[in-house]
This record gives sequence, C-alpha cells and structure tokens, in this order.
Amino acid sequence: MARRAAGGAPLSARAAAASPPPPRSPFRAPSPCPLLPLLLLLGAARAGALEIQRRFPSPTPTNNFALDGAAGTVYLAAVNRLYQLSGANLSLEAEAAVGPVADSPLCHAPQLPQASCEHPRRLTDNYNKILQLDPGQGLVVVCGSIYQGFCQLRRRGNISAVAVRFPPAAPPAEPVTVFPSMLNVAANHPNASTVGLVLPPAAGTGGSRLLVGATYTGYGSAFFPRNRSLEDHRFENTPEIAIRSLDARGDLAKLFTFDLNPSDDNILKIKQGAKEQHKLGFVRAFLHPPDPPPGAPSYAYLALNSEARAGDKESQARSLLARICLPRGAGGDAKKLTESYIQLGLQCAGGAGRGDLYSRLVSVFPARELLFAVFERPQGSPAARATPAALCAFRFADVQAAIRAARNACFVEPAPDVVAVLDSVVQGTGPACERKRNIQLQPEQLDCGAAHLQHPLSILQPLKATPVFRAPGLSSVAVATVSNYTVVFLGTVSGRLLKINLNESMQVVSRRVVTVAYGEPVHHVMQFDPADPGYLYLMTSHQMARVKVAACAVHATCGDCVGAADAYCGWCALETRCTLQQDCANSDQPHFWTSASEGPGRCPTMTVLPAEIDVHQEYPGMILQISGSLPSLSGMEMACDYGNDIRTVARVPGPAFGHQIAYCNLLPRAQFPPFPPQQDHVIVEMSVRVNGRHIVRANFTIYDCGRVGQVYPHAACTSCLSAQWPCFWCTQQHACVSNQSRCEASPNPTNPQDCPQILPSALAPVPTGSSQSIPVRLANAAFQGAALECSFGPEEIFEAMWVNESTVHCNQVVLHTTQKSQVFPLSLQLKGQPARYLDSPAPMTVEVYNCAMGSPDCSQCLGREDLGHLCVWSDGCRLRGPLQPLPGTCPAPEIRAIEPLSGPLDGGTLLTIRGRNLGRRLSDVAHGVWIGSVACEPLADRYTVSEEIVCATGPAPGAFSDVVTVNASKEGKSRERFSYVLPLVQFLEPDKGPKAGGTRITIHGSDLHVGSELQVLVNDTEPCTELMRTDTSITCTVPEGTLPAPVSVCVRFEHRGCVRSNLTFHYMQNPVITAISPRRSPVSGGRTITVAGERFHMVQNVSMAVHHIGREPTLCKVLNSTLITCPSPGALSNASAPVDFFINGRAYADEVAVAEELLDPEEARRGGRFRLDYLPDPQFSTAKREKWIKHHPGEPLTLVIHKEQDSLGLQSHEYRIKIGQVACDIQIVSDRVIHCSVNESLGTAEGQLPITIQVGNFNQTIATLQLGGSETAIIVSIVICSVLLLLSVVALFVFCTKSRRAERYWQKTLLQMEEMESQIREEIRKGFAELQTDMTDLTKELNRSQGIPFLEYKHFVTRTFFPKTLNSQGSSPVQETHPLLGEWKIPESCRPNMEEGISLFSSLLNNKHFLIVFVHALEQQKDFAVRDRCSLASLLTIALHGKLEYYTGIMKELLVDLIDASAAKNPKLMLRRTESVVEKMLTNWMSICMYSCLRETVGEPFFLLLCAIKQQINKGSIDAITGKARYTLNEEWLLRENIEAKPRNLNVSFQGCGMDSLSVRAMDTDTLTQVKEKILEAFCKNVPYSQWPRAEDVDLEWFASSTQSYILRDLDDTSVVEDGRKKLNTLAHYKIPEGASLAMSLTDKKDNTLGRVKDLDTEKYFHLVLPTDELAEPKKSHRQSHRKKVLPEIYLTRLLSTKGTLQKFLDDLFKAILSIREDKPPLAVKYFFDFLEEQAEKRGISDPDTLHIWKTNSLPLRFWVNILKNPQFVFDIDKTDHIDACLSVIAQAFIDACSISDLQLGKDSPTNKLLYAKEIPEYRKIVQRYYKQIHDMTPLSEQEMNAHLAEESRKYQNEFNTNVAMAEIYKYAKRYRPQIMTALEANPTARRTQLQHKFEQVVALMEDNIYECYSEA
Repeated sequence: MARRAAGGAPLSARAAAASPPPPRSPFRAPSPCPLLPLLLLLGAARAGALEIQRRFPSPTPTNNFALDGAAGTVYLAAVNRLYQLSGANLSLEAEAAVGPVADSPLCHAPQLPQASCEHPRRLTDNYNKILQLDPGQGLVVVCGSIYQGFCQLRRRGNISAVAVRFPPAAPPAEPVTVFPSMLNVAANHPNASTVGLVLPPAAGTGGSRLLVGATYTGYGSAFFPRNRSLEDHRFENTPEIAIRSLDARGDLAKLFTFDLNPSDDNILKIKQGAKEQHKLGFVRAFLHPPDPPPGAPSYAYLALNSEARAGDKESQARSLLARICLPRGAGGDAKKLTESYIQLGLQCAGGAGRGDLYSRLVSVFPARELLFAVFERPQGSPAARATPAALCAFRFADVQAAIRAARNACFVEPAPDVVAVLDSVVQGTGPACERKRNIQLQPEQLDCGAAHLQHPLSILQPLKATPVFRAPGLSSVAVATVSNYTVVFLGTVSGRLLKINLNESMQVVSRRVVTVAYGEPVHHVMQFDPADPGYLYLMTSHQMARVKVAACAVHATCGDCVGAADAYCGWCALETRCTLQQDCANSDQPHFWTSASEGPGRCPTMTVLPAEIDVHQEYPGMILQISGSLPSLSGMEMACDYGNDIRTVARVPGPAFGHQIAYCNLLPRAQFPPFPPQQDHVIVEMSVRVNGRHIVRANFTIYDCGRVGQVYPHAACTSCLSAQWPCFWCTQQHACVSNQSRCEASPNPTNPQDCPQILPSALAPVPTGSSQSIPVRLANAAFQGAALECSFGPEEIFEAMWVNESTVHCNQVVLHTTQKSQVFPLSLQLKGQPARYLDSPAPMTVEVYNCAMGSPDCSQCLGREDLGHLCVWSDGCRLRGPLQPLPGTCPAPEIRAIEPLSGPLDGGTLLTIRGRNLGRRLSDVAHGVWIGSVACEPLADRYTVSEEIVCATGPAPGAFSDVVTVNASKEGKSRERFSYVLPLVQFLEPDKGPKAGGTRITIHGSDLHVGSELQVLVNDTEPCTELMRTDTSITCTVPEGTLPAPVSVCVRFEHRGCVRSNLTFHYMQNPVITAISPRRSPVSGGRTITVAGERFHMVQNVSMAVHHIGREPTLCKVLNSTLITCPSPGALSNASAPVDFFINGRAYADEVAVAEELLDPEEARRGGRFRLDYLPDPQFSTAKREKWIKHHPGEPLTLVIHKEQDSLGLQSHEYRIKIGQVACDIQIVSDRVIHCSVNESLGTAEGQLPITIQVGNFNQTIATLQLGGSETAIIVSIVICSVLLLLSVVALFVFCTKSRRAERYWQKTLLQMEEMESQIREEIRKGFAELQTDMTDLTKELNRSQGIPFLEYKHFVTRTFFPKTLNSQGSSPVQETHPLLGEWKIPESCRPNMEEGISLFSSLLNNKHFLIVFVHALEQQKDFAVRDRCSLASLLTIALHGKLEYYTGIMKELLVDLIDASAAKNPKLMLRRTESVVEKMLTNWMSICMYSCLRETVGEPFFLLLCAIKQQINKGSIDAITGKARYTLNEEWLLRENIEAKPRNLNVSFQGCGMDSLSVRAMDTDTLTQVKEKILEAFCKNVPYSQWPRAEDVDLEWFASSTQSYILRDLDDTSVVEDGRKKLNTLAHYKIPEGASLAMSLTDKKDNTLGRVKDLDTEKYFHLVLPTDELAEPKKSHRQSHRKKVLPEIYLTRLLSTKGTLQKFLDDLFKAILSIREDKPPLAVKYFFDFLEEQAEKRGISDPDTLHIWKTNSLPLRFWVNILKNPQFVFDIDKTDHIDACLSVIAQAFIDACSISDLQLGKDSPTNKLLYAKEIPEYRKIVQRYYKQIHDMTPLSEQEMNAHLAEESRKYQNEFNTNVAMAEIYKYAKRYRPQIMTALEANPTARRTQLQHKFEQVVALMEDNIYECYSEA
C-alpha cells in the first residue's frame, strides 16, 4: 500500500504547523534495544472491544511503515532510522541509520559527481518519504527527504543491507550515466507530501515500476528556501506524478527513469505558471482491485488535495481522486501516464449547507466496492486542536460510471460543463474537448483513453456523499466487512483508535475506543495484517502498534457478547465463550457460532420440567427444553451438572435445531443440597455439560413440606396450607406433609382459615409482678379438652383452662420487667409437646409496665396514663393503688433553654424549647406556646413528653423581642428572649465566575444569622453549597452553570419567599489554559511553572497535581488575567506524567477534550494535555570539590560553584545560594559554573557557616565556610611560647625513653604473644561454633516450597551442545533465540532450490555409509580444528535428533574406530578429552539420555546445594570489588581479614515479583548493590532469574523519618577516602539501624556511572580491604598500623567451617548422581557400559582399571562434571564468580572420587584437594558400587534400547529447526567438497550406491544461490 511522509506530523502540514509536537511517551526508551519488546509486553492496553497487543517505540518521529505478509515482517521508517520488526510481537530484527547527513536543498545530490555546490551543506535530518515493498525482486524501496529526495533499494528480509547500489559503485560495475531526474524522486522537505506505489511489470519490461506523487517544493513554493540564488533543481527534474522504472535486475542506467515507453516520458508535470494555482498535497496511492483476475482491468488511484488559489483565505481545498490505467495482464501494452489520467472531485457534505462541508481529504481506505475517506473542515484559527471531521463512503461503481460518462461527454457528445482537458499539464494534448467524427469509443478507450484522444482530463462535477459519522480530530481510516456489518477503524489526532460498527444501512450500531498513545496523532495509513486480518497495524508519531481488532473475551455471557453489537464477536455455543468466528470450532456450520446480527434472543436458554420437586417423592427423570442457537446435541457426550462435581447422564433422542428436548436423571437423593436454615426449599442451579463445558443453565426447586412447621412454628398450619408447594396439614400428627394419605382419618383443614388458631384480642397493660387471668379466644378448636399451656417465652409458662369450646383462660399469670415497658408474646402449646403451638397468624401480646422506671418527673409519670399505665406521682413515680384517688396536677413548666434566639418576621422558624414538666401530652401544650402575643405551633412528630417542644413560629407584625411562655395548666417562662428581626440583603461579591462553578461568593447584608433554615438558590433551582454565615454575611460555593449568562440569586429563610433583592450572578466562559512552561522539573519539585491562558481574573484558587508519580498537590498564585504561577509538585521517580489543574476546586477540563467526549467519555475529563518531565535533582559542588573553605572576615568573598550537567534548563533567578542566613548574589550562570559574591560582612560568632544552594524544594549543602581571626601579633607570640614548651618536653621525653626502653620492649613482646594466642583461640572457637549452628540454620532456611527453575529442554540442549554462545558469566537470559530454535531465514526467491537441496542432503546424512565417510574425511583435514569437530558433532546431533536409534548406531561405529586407534597406543587415554567428532557426539548423547535423570533425580539436591552455597557465602562479609568472602570453599577467594559484620533486618517494600513487603537480612558491611541483590533475591525467589530486575535497574530509598528520605548508592558525595582510594558505601556507613524501612523501586534511568562494581579500578576504589592488606609487604599504611597483626593462615579454618555446613547437601547430591532408581533405571548408561565391556573383551583388554577409566571418562567426567561446573546449563539462575570457584572445588572432589589412583597429599598440597581428602575414600566406594550395580543390571536388547531411544526422540520432537542445522553442516561439506568427493570415490560401498553423484546433486542445487541467500538473510 502507499505511504505518505509528513515528517514528525504524519497527518498533514497543517497539523505540523498548528501545534507543537506532542510530548514524548514516558515509556519511550532512549534507543531501541532487544529488551524493548519484553518491556512493552507490560504496556498492553485494553478498552471495550479493542486490545493493543504489541507496541514498538521510536526515539525519533515515525514516517511510514510497510507490511510483508509472506515473511511476517513489519518495516518501519522514522526520522534518520529504518527498523525491521517481527510482525507478531514487533520485536526488533534489524535496523539501519540513514541520517542525519550534510545536505542543502539548494544543492544537487552528492551522487551526481559532476555537480558542484556553492551553498553550505548543514547536518540535515532524513525524513522518510516512501517505504514500499517489491516482493518480486526481493527489495524494499526507501526514499528520504535528503539529497533532493534520493532513493535506496534495500534488501527484503534485512533492512540494514543495501541490495542494489545506485548509482553503481566503482568497478567491476560498468559506469552508469546518472541524471538528476533519476535521483530527485521524493519531496525534499519534511512537511511536503509524497506517496509511492510499486506497480507490476509492464509488457516488454523486465521489472517493477514505481508510481510516485510528490508535492512541488521548488522555486515559488512555500517550501523553497529563501536565498539570493534562483537555482531550482526541482522543476526540471521532479514532476508532480511519475511512473519510474524499478528493474533492479536489468540495465541500471534505466533505474528510476521515466522512459518506460520508447517514445515518451511517463510523467504528469504542471506548468511553471500554473503551479501556484495547482498546489497538490498527496494523501495515498493504491491499486484497485488489488489482485484482479487475468485479463480484468486494474487501476492505480491517487488521493490528493488541490489548493485552488494558494494563499487566498477564502480558498477551499479541493479533494481529488485521480485514476491511471495499468496494462491488462502480462501481455498488455503500457500506456503513457497522461493518456489514461483522469481526476474527479470528492465532496463530503451534509445537508446543512456550506457550513457542513468537509473539504480537505485526510485519509482513504479502499474496500471491495466502496472507498472510505475521512475529510476535515479547515478551521480559521490555527490553534484549534480537534478540527471537525467526517467519514464518507463512495462507490467505485460510481467512479467508473462518472469516468465513462466524462469521456463520452468529451469525445462523442461534447458537454463543457461535465469535463475539461487539464491544460495546465506540460504533457497534455490540447486546450479543450472536441468531438471525434465517426468514432465509436471502445470500452477500454472509455476507461483508459487513447493517444489520439485529448488528455489528461478533469471531471468538473464532484462525486458527492453524505457523512456516515462525524467526530472532531479524525486522522485515519481502515475498514473491514464482517458478516452483515461494516467495521470502521478511525484514528484521531489525540492518539486514540475508534471502532464503529455500521449495519447494512450505514447506521452506527456500536462504538468502542482505545488510547494507543495519548497526544500522539495516528498516521493516516492503517493496514490489516495480511496473514491474519484479526490484527490492525497503525502508527502514531512515536510508536508502531499492533492492535487486535476485537477483545471478545471481555464478554463473559452470551447476552453481553451478542448484545455488544461487535461484528467480530459472537457466542461459541459449545465452548461457552465469546470469540472471533475463526477461533470457534465448526463455526462455519449453522448454530455453532451466534453472531451479533442474530441478536441476544438467539442465546441458548433452558426450561426444566418439573420445575418444583418434592424431596420425599421419586422422579424417573427430568425433561429439559433447550432453545436458542445451538447445534444438534444428538450423539454428543452430555451430562447434567449440579455443581460440586455431581453429574448425571443426559441424552437427546434425535437430531433437532432451535427447540431440542433432552432427558436427564435427577441427582441422587443422597446428594441433594442441604436446606438453608429457616427455609423450606432450596434452589438448585443445573447446567447441561457437553464435551466438558457448561453450555446452558437453569434453576429448579426442591421443597420439603415437613420443614414448614419448623420454619414457622407459631403458624405451622396456616403456613402449610398457604405454601406455594402442594402441602397438606395433618391435625392429629400436627405435621405438614406432601402426601395427604399420610394423615390420619380425623378431619383435616384444607384452607388456611380452617386451621385451629388464636383470635387475637386487645389486652390492657399489666403492672409488673401482679397476678392476672388472661382470656384467649380460639377458632376451629377441633381438639377441645386437650391439655394446653400458655407460653410467654421459654421461661414463662402457665396453665391454660378451657372455659368453653372457643375460649381458654391463662390462670395466675405473673410477669416481671425492669424496663419502663416490655411486651411478652402469648402463644398456646400442647402440654408436654413444647414445639407444637396453636397457630397465631396475628401475634397476641401482653404489655407489662413498671412505673418506677423511665419517668423522672411528674409530667412524664402522669403522662403514662395515655398508654394505659396506672401511675401516680408521689416522691417519684409509683403504681396507683386500687383505693388511691386520681392523680392531681404537676408543677409549672420549667424552661431551661431555647434556640435559635431570633427569627424572621415571616415566621416559620423551628423554635426548640427544652426543660421539665412541659406537659403530659401534646394536647396540654397544643395552644399554650407563645412569644409575647405571637403563637408558636408545636409539631406533633417532634414533641417529647415533658422534655422538649419544637414549634413553628408565627408571623409577627413588626420587630420585637419577648420571652417564650409555655402554659400547661400552669404557666412557665424562659429566661432568654426570642427576637423577631427583618434580615436584609444588600449585594454579593464577586458577581461573576466561570460556568464550571466553584466560585465562592459572599452575600452582604444585616441580620443574616437569624432563623433555623437558610437556603441560597442560583437560578431559582440550584443550591449554593458549603454555606457559612455570620450576622452580616453569607458565604457559599456557586454550582456549575449550563450557559454563560446572568442568573438570579435568591436568599430564603425558613423555606419562605426570597428576601427582597435583585442579586445577580454572571456565569462567564471558563478559564482556558493554553500552555505551561517550563515543562521540566527536578524530582524534588518546587520549580516555578508559569501557566498561560485566558480569563484567570475569575480564578479564586488553583492547585496543580501530577498523575501517578506526583506527591501532594501544590497551591498556585494568580498573577493576572493571563498568568498563573505554580510550584511543581514533588515526584516519586524520574518520569514524564500528565498534569491536572483544579480551578476553584473543580478539575480543569479542556473545552476541546469535552467536545471529543463522544469518542472517549472516560478520558475527556482527565485533561492530560499538559505533561511534566521529572528529571533528577541538580548536583553542585565547590570548584575544587573541597568541603571546607577558609575565609577571613572583612575580605571580599566570591564563590565558584560547579554544577553537574543536566537537562533542566534552569535560569539564574531559580538558584538561591546562602552562606548561613546571608544570601550570595549570583553574578554569572552558565551550563556548568555559577559565580556568586557576598557584599555584607559575615558574623564571626559561629565560626562555621554552611554554604547551601537551593533549587525549588531541593536543598544541598555543598561546603562549610570557616571564618578566621586577624590578630597576627597574638598568633606570633603564641607560636613562640609553644615552640619553647615543646623543646622542653622533647628533652624530658628522650631522657625517660632511654631509661625504660629495655623494660618496655620486653613487656610489649609478651603482650603481643598473649594477644596472638588469644586471637588464634578465639578464631578456632568461632569456627567450631559456626560449624555446629549453621547446619540447622541452613536446613531450616532452605525449606523452599517453590518450584525449581529448570530450563526448558531445548535451552538445556543448546547450552550444553554450544557452550561458547553463552557470555562469560554463563547466565544469559533464557530468552536468547538460538538460530536452531528460530525460523530458517532465507529469502523467498532462494527457498525452493535450497529446500530441495537440504532435503536431498538430509537423505544423504541418513545414509550410514555416507555419514561415516563424511566424518572421517573431515577429521583427516589438518585445518578442521577441534572447535569445528565439536560444532559438527552438535549439528549432527540436532539434525538426527528425530532418529536417535540411527544416531546411536553411527556413534557406535565411530567409537569402534576410535577404540581401535586407542588400543594400538595407550587404551587408558581413550575418551579422556573431546578432540574428535565422536567424543563430542558421545557427550551430546549422554546429555540427551541423562536429561530425565538430571531433572527428576539430581535436579533438586543440586539446586539445594547451590542455594546453600549462596546462603553460606552471604552470611559473612563479601568484598564487592575483589569478590573475596569470609565463607568459601576456595582458598583463592577467602577474605583473610577479621571484618566484624553485624546482621541487619530491614523492612523493605517493593512492588515486584508478586509481593509488597518483606523483612530482608543483610550485613552492615554490605555495599548498597549487595543489599539490592539480597532484596531482589528475597522478593523474586519464586521467579526465574532471567525475569529478575538487575541491581542497577532499581533505586533503594531509606526513610529515615516521616519527612526525610535518602537514595542509597555505592558512591556519592559522602563516600570516605582512605589512602587515596574511595571506599564504597555500606549500611554501616549510612548508619542504617535494625528494622529500618526501605523502599525499592524500578529506576527510569540506569545509573551506569559505576559500571559493574567488581570491574572498578582497585587503584581508585576499595570496599573492605585495600589491595595491599593481603600482601606481606614491610610498608604499612596508616590504616594498617592500627590493625591487629594476625597470621592470615589462621583464617583457613573458615574453609572447614563452610565445608561442614555444606556437607549434608554435597552428600545428598553425590548419592543422587551415583544411585539407581528402581522405577527408572539408567538404561542408556547400562547399554553404553555393556558396549564398552564388549569392545574390551573383543580386544582382549582384561585390566579392570582400563574399563573403570573408560566408564569414568564416558559418564562422570564427560557429563556430570560438566553439569556440576555449569549449573546455568540446567537452571535459570545467576552463577556468580564466587559460586563458580566453590563449584570447581566440588567438581575436583567428584573427579578425585572417580579416580583410581591414590592421592599423595602433604602440607604443601593445594587446599582444594586437601579439603575433601578425608571423604574421597568413602566417595570412591560409592562410585565402585554404582558401577557394579550397573554391571549387575539385566542386559538390554537392541530392540529395547531402540524403543527407549525412539521414545526420547518423540518426547522432544519439533523442538529444533533441523533445516538450519543441515544448512550449517552443508557449509562444512562445501568447504571440503573435493576431499569428501575423493573419500566417497575411494569407498567401494559409496561408489556402488553412487553416493558421490547424489552429493554432487546437493551441491548443484545449493551452489548457485547459497552465498547470496545467506548474505541476504
């Protein structure tokens, strides 16, 4: 497809000019690297029905991309870079730099040697203009903006290689004459458009052709640079449209030329005078139809814009579609370009007149029958971010009809208003159409014109279409047709991708949106993956993205899936998931896949019969009525699933669709689910399970009538008969049953009304403790005379006496309560059967009261009479006796408080009165509350007897104040007075504010504090919130307004009318933020950010916040109506993040973003337009980096401060420098240096003053100023006195020293000897203690439950077979792609021959005679080195991996030859080294055969040993630079110093590896890198090492307090210097206490200043020991003079300590290696050892030592020692140098154990042999026992071994690409071809089977192209 380049703004020149380039994504790496795809996996985004699968970031702006569907490759062109990416995951495969270069647009390209240039060439960026694939020639056409639009032909499959040099290089190529027109192909300006399209070859030409459309950039255009010269290379050499030769295999002199026909050039060039009127901007070039059937026409189309009158403000862009005919088929004749050229306008407009016209074409996409195009309406204001845009669709059939009609109107029946000849074109024929007499135009002439007809043509009437969809800021379109829907993907200028589904009538039925890269415009060309249309490729200004067209999996149910109306998604019925159609099995058959067009009504549903099941009844089965879209279930494996793994068989009688009937067994009664408590039924969910999936679900109910009585014991009968189940009541059994036959013969009720039941009656309240007889009336008492009991609760049971057939009495009932009142439920139960109650449908209750409780005053006591409580007041509330008189009156009301104290004249104030004796009941005070003469009406619902009255005040005639009176038979008055006042409202301020709301307004007036209820309403409806009021003002927050307009403000008291005033608030347009600067801030924050915009005069408060990484928001300051300043918030890390502003408490929303809300409602409000880049804080030091600066008071002081390089761009006013409290005036500021001076005198009271520099919130004290005195005379006298005194002391000292020297020397010697003795004793005691305790510690700590990180088999094999491909550490990540694991990368043109050749070569290698001759022939060559032999053996193993039995046979034959050769010399030396092909083959064979043993038996003990070694090393100090440690097995790595190390337990938080926080144990001597490594190990111990972050990728921060935190590093300004070397910082250096809180986080920018610690220069840095510390030199440093002198050999005891600790783990490992599992005997070992014994026997070798050596050399030393030394071959772990050293000691012990020669050891023997000398004899016995057990095993037959080998081959088939291995082996065959041919001809068998001829055939097939193909690949 075609591409257009528009530089950094891939939309148009308009977009580039309108706005600054979008901010870079915070995730963009500084340069692409192989790790990028791995990092980008984490960046996958999903939204609704779109999913971004992969991203690739580009450091420079992107320009174009091209897809190679056959190879699965994406080519991406960016400014100065070309990338080749894998299509599936966008990982980088190759790249090339193509700029910047020295160039000038006024100079010819330097490829034109004869052209000189007088203009200066400047370094110029190369913007890609054309990126096109030519698969036929295996080329990628790449054209850029440099060198006048120069093109290169690069290699398909390797973009970094140039395939065809043009112009051709020096000899042997023939010289080619090059013209400027062959070089000036594309536009030479970043913002000038270019499109390109590779066309198929024309008749008679050998190669492809290139169609190019390029905007004119020569003299007279806006792109031509201003200069004095008028020299223009563009007009003569670069037409607007041209077809150029692209035949790279033919005559290079024709490359890029126009003369495809002998007679004429294929160009369309506008005349010089007409260029101003025809300014062409190209959008896209494409073929349609793309793949026409033979003989059918195919056309090239150009979509472009023409600015009719460039520079005219009234001018509208005209969108054009131009068509050019291509030759039909291979034999068709190529026409001249202008003959067939015809253009017509495209008009996208609605019905609303000119205002709804979208005139500029932005993007096009050709579908099968329609051309979809996005148009925009150019805005007058260049600042508009989101231009109105629309999508229109045009029919290609209409284009065809218009073209035919136009040619007819030009030549047959002239119509001047229909068509015109383009007379502005240089190659045109004439000025006007003319009728051709007696001519009948053929269809081809109507379509494509002819040489004798006028050309080129322009159709005058545009093709019109109505917008299908409108949205602001659309930038690109891609379209797919799926079932009955058209799916349109639209990119936007804000970096979003919109997906809309259109039905058949082009109506939008659904839409989804995903953000690809916020703020980065989407390029106007998007393409579907040619190999899988389920993916869409698109490009933003800095990213390439692969988007899955539908994320169907987000829909969990059929209703959601089908209801989403996504054309791609449908419900896969038998897989019960929402999928793309191709992802659903059998989806091409009906009913398997339900599409969105079928609607949710076709989702599978089910009905169960019967729907209700009696728990006591037997059911034969269940009938399932299944409907909806499901295939016939007949014959499928079906079951009914009831959950909890309970299933029964289901079956379908016969095939059916739509409505199917299934039969299913009910689940067994024993597995019925339990009934929930207090419920008589349980609902069971049942699903039909087909092929293991639940395809449809339904519910049915299991009920139990017998539980009804238990659930409703007090209404058992009525509940039973009114239940929704068919239940029956048995009166005699007092039971509810489902089968009436179970009832006894007595009459049983059938209706709930017929049940025996209590008829509730009202009972008067009963005083506590009194004895009462309570009558109870009954209905339907069928069991009169039965013994009953009255129950008032479980403890209160009294006897019931029958009075008559419908009444019983509860006799002598005595109930007690300690509450004011308590209600007891009354029920009747059968005596002796406490659970059987008579029904009480309406419960009957008895109220018991206690006068003494809850009535503290007289009114409350007497007021209880209304409740039926007979109480009397007499020194408290008491029960009234039977003879006591009625209660009298209470004391007068007592009013204690009233509130509020004032109210408005209109009344309505809710006045609350509190006190005592405020009436017994409401009627007592109903008309008795007054304020003076104004009544106050009590509210019934808020009256509390005696204690509180709430009343509504009445209206008052005027202002007054009076006491409140309450009259309740007696009168009480308040002490406080209530005032009626008239509140007045005067004005409000401010009277205007933004319509977003949030403005705090103040309403001024008087008496505004009155009343109980206040409201302020804006526009009479919306309340003003957050009210605060005083006597004279009301303050509140204005709500959001709908329009910018004045609105009324109403103040209401007590819900009455508005207080009279004409308050008005004016809603204004919201403030607009247009820019912020600077856009960078130190991570500490505090930098002043200037915010520019409009209408800030309405802003009362504003704050600034940063997303994700920001700390607390900061408060900003409004300077004027256009400027705000904000201190930048602090950040948690160095990154780029979006910024939010809150204006008047409301989140600022960009007006344009709100307009875009129809695209993405979630993101529209988020702002996000502005971003802040956080960079590290600046770093300062004094000029000479000294920490102390001396200064004499009175002298002038000037400081020179050095600043580290940073990218903050700080200005001089942003620095604050202080000396103590005195400011230092800044004089000079440059990038690296700051000069400042102090003019005032510095006080000498303190003596020392800190020099502090501040930038924002960041403070750094860089040095201390030391102030000195100036009294010279005093100093001189003090010095003289000091010298005299010193001389006296020295004389006395010399005398004393001589007299005592002998005695002191002797005492000193004794002390030293005692000290040395005690140190030796202490060291040995410590070693012994560690030996005892560490065993238990390690066993306890190594109880690891996680899985062992084994490498996959394929990685194990490639690492074992090809160890040299690993790095020196041996811990390269598992993700390395070995060539044998990937694709065979050869160009398609070479593939058929090479595949045939490789296939033939493979059959030769599978011929035993050929292979053995081949191997021997190569080994006889002197230059066939050992490395080549090992490589050949490994390649053969891979190539023959699928036929291990054949491989084994070859290996045995070659071994026989080797044994024959060795037996003649010294048989004991056989297999000792790997110097032949067969020895390496044996190594590989053992690796394959022993892999399962290694993984299943040896892996765990080996891994535990590695963990134990690492754990033990980490328990002591480790020198980070030398690597030496306190604990080790290797003497060379032993730290021979007594470094005291204390453990520190640190509380670390880290968001990684699945855990948040842990306690991590470190040593206080650890460097910060060592601490990071221990933390990473603790957090990531369950994760393979290749997935760990590296220590250099993380920052460690210590939170010393709630306000202070420090980033901890190995080296910083606080590092100590000793003996001229810097000491690495440790935990002890930072004084980090036990239990300190640390946080580790991934850093955005690696700190590579140190590099790897162990690589540091020991002359400059040290950690624990100086390099001289361990050398026995007489010269001692100052540091050493204070250290105790100890013999270094003392510390060798630590080797024993470490060995003892690890002994158990080592024993377990050796036992695992040298033991035989009965369930999995080592068949391969048995087979091979038997083979060795057989060969020895044949040759008469009877020496057992020889056989022992052969076996040892073939298995333990060949395989196990290799594994022991290289654990990274087996596990995904980090093998450090120290662990490697320890493993070498263990491997040596294993070698010694397998040896049969006795070790001669003495005191001078190396420690690595001495260490395990005691254990070696025991290990030897184990080895010999193992060999004997192998010998005693049952021999294997060849058939058994072959079966075992075949199983091994099958287990790992297809793991390796054998073609790659064969091709590599062939390289050796090619290299030694003559020698191999000679050997084959000399071998009789080979000669007889003509192997040499077959080998020649292989060479013939491979020879022609192999080197070319491999160089291309």
